[in-house]
Amino acid sequence: MFPKKISLANLPTPILKSEFNGCKFLIKRDDFTGIELSGNKVRKLEYLLKFAAENNYTTIFTTGGDQSNHSRATAIAAISKGFKVKLFLWGKDSSKAEGNLFLDKFVDAEIKFLNKKEFMNVHSIMENEKAEFEKRGERVFVIPEGGSSTLGIFGYINFIDEISNQIDIFNLDGILTAAGSSGTTAGLLVGAALHKLNLKIYAVNVLFREDEIRSRILNLAKNCIKEFNLNCEINEEQLIILNNYCEEGYKNISDEKLKLIKDFARQTGIILDPAYTGKAFFAFHNEFLKNKKESKILFVHTGGIFGIFPKKEKYLLA
Repeated sequence: MFPKKISLANLPTPILKSEFNGCKFLIKRDDFTGIELSGNKVRKLEYLLKFAAENNYTTIFTTGGDQSNHSRATAIAAISKGFKVKLFLWGKDSSKAEGNLFLDKFVDAEIKFLNKKEFMNVHSIMENEKAEFEKRGERVFVIPEGGSSTLGIFGYINFIDEISNQIDIFNLDGILTAAGSSGTTAGLLVGAALHKLNLKIYAVNVLFREDEIRSRILNLAKNCIKEFNLNCEINEEQLIILNNYCEEGYKNISDEKLKLIKDFARQTGIILDPAYTGKAFFAFHNEFLKNKKESKILFVHTGGIFGIFPKKEKYLLA
């Protein structure tokens, strides 16, 4: 039996027919999950916050970069459900905060800013602060980066059911998404295994070394199956890591990728962010769209609209 969830996202999100430079393809608009809660992280939070509510937690901790989509979605969703929130963000405070950080501050989430070295030890830092909060009578639920836990990934295990009700999934050759904290891809792998689908799951690596992101995805998927006694087994050959699409680093984006993002927006009206979907679409274009008339790979738009605003000058100059 699947764990319970609360309702946060506007589901199902649509699958649209799109065309870019003469190549037709399908795009799953998970940026349509909401406005304040836009993006893929909300699917995971439906399970995580249900667990927190059922177990009488009072405070939510989570972490990410200063433009973390997950941290913004967690802050807003948790506050809407009556929790206190503290975010542990890699970056610097600013009186001129934009994008996701602006929204974090606007809803008055408590924020602790960390430098890069501190961020490497963020889980220990959160555990230490959790102990201090609990001395004051709070019950703290720590959500890992990206909501990528064995519970959180049920949001994307169920994703396979959702798209099966929208299109003939057997006409797809694969599903492609950006991969950072690994939860979205891990959920897709488990969902495909449960449905016995021979779909390739393409993960565009935007954060870790290739061996590390593969290990994270597979371990998370396998641990979920074991913990929840799911009747399936992961086929590791279904996971394809698309590497070398983030040479500029997680917080940056190259001029070449920005030009493609702008061309795509001007042809389709669809806007992609600099950390995840822009890099994922660049890989998607190079691997599956360029010089083709049609692609049978489903592109998942995982959101990130607010991450554009801190880079608006670069977007306009591209």
